[in-house]
Formats: sequence, C-alpha cells, structure tokens
Amino acid sequence: MKVKWLIAAAAAVGLATVTFPVMSGCGSSDTSSGAARPQPAASHEPAAASSVCGADAKPANLDFTLTDMNGKKVNLADFKGRPVLINFWATWCPPCKQEIPVFIELQDKYRDQGFVVLGVSTDDPADALQKFAAEHKMNYPVLQGSEPFMDAYGPIWAIPVSIFVRRDGTICKKHMGPSTKEDFENDIKALL
Repeated sequence: MKVKWLIAAAAAVGLATVTFPVMSGCGSSDTSSGAARPQPAASHEPAAASSVCGADAKPANLDFTLTDMNGKKVNLADFKGRPVLINFWATWCPPCKQEIPVFIELQDKYRDQGFVVLGVSTDDPADALQKFAAEHKMNYPVLQGSEPFMDAYGPIWAIPVSIFVRRDGTICKKHMGPSTKEDFENDIKALL
C-alpha cells in the first residue's frame, strides 16, 4: 500500500509542476472524457447542464461510512438527494491547497440549495486534518478516506480529483487535477 501512495505523491508533484500555469489562468483541461480540452484564459462561458452532465451517467457509490477529522462516523448515504462535490485531496498537495478557498466560497454560496462539498483526505491523520482545517477555515466536512472508497471512484493515482454527484445520485462529472473557480461553479450549477 505504501508503494501506491509513493506513486501517488510523485504523480501529484508532477501534476503540480505541469498544472500551476492552469491555476494562474494560462489555460485549463478537462480530462473527465479522457481528452484535453483547452479553455480560453479570459472567458468561461456557462455550460448547459446537458453538456456538463453526460446522458450515460453512472450511479455514485455512497454506501460508505467514513470518519471525519474529529473521529465522528459519517454515513455518506445521508447525502443522497443532495448535490455533492467529493474532493480527494491531501494537506501536502499544493494544487489541492489552491482549490480550498474556492470550495469554501462555493460551499457558502450554494449551501442553502442543498449543495455540500465533502473533502476526502487521501492519507492525512486526524490531528493534521484538524489543524489544517482550522488554519484554512474549512466550512465543509473533512473526512478521512479509505482505500475501498477511493477505489470506488478511481483508482485515484494523483490528486486533486473532484467528483460531482447529482441529486439523483449519479456522477455528473469528474475533474482530474486542479480546476478553476469558474469551471467548478459551472459544474455545481449543473447539479442544482
């Protein structure tokens, strides 16, 4: 199992090196379909829900109970019927850290519409998560991932990875690697 995480760490560092220009507005790619899709740096047109969420959507597996950073058991089935963004991340991952302020803002903005971000740490212990979440004022559930849960949405070989789940429990979209606030917000609007 440690070899898998070493590979994931190396991939995250490589991904960070390649994607920092993306986060600074030089472009974007969406690999959910397996192909890169360049984006203009200055403008992001809102996407229609039908173009964001594929007609062949698969059900999200929410039949898991994970532990949050405070040791409380969280049954993911309790989130069925709500639009959910599941974000796989780690405290040591630079692109993951860059996305957190965006998630905080979007959680605040869309909370009243039932939307929730679930931050799923791939390998951090609870005490590190508590400290990190407090420092960054994370306003959404911070959970400790399990290998079976990550395998249900993966395999997750590099982070960050964000999964968008519609109210009907199907996976709308998957971002592999970091993305922009505009892209996240367009995908969230498609869930609502």
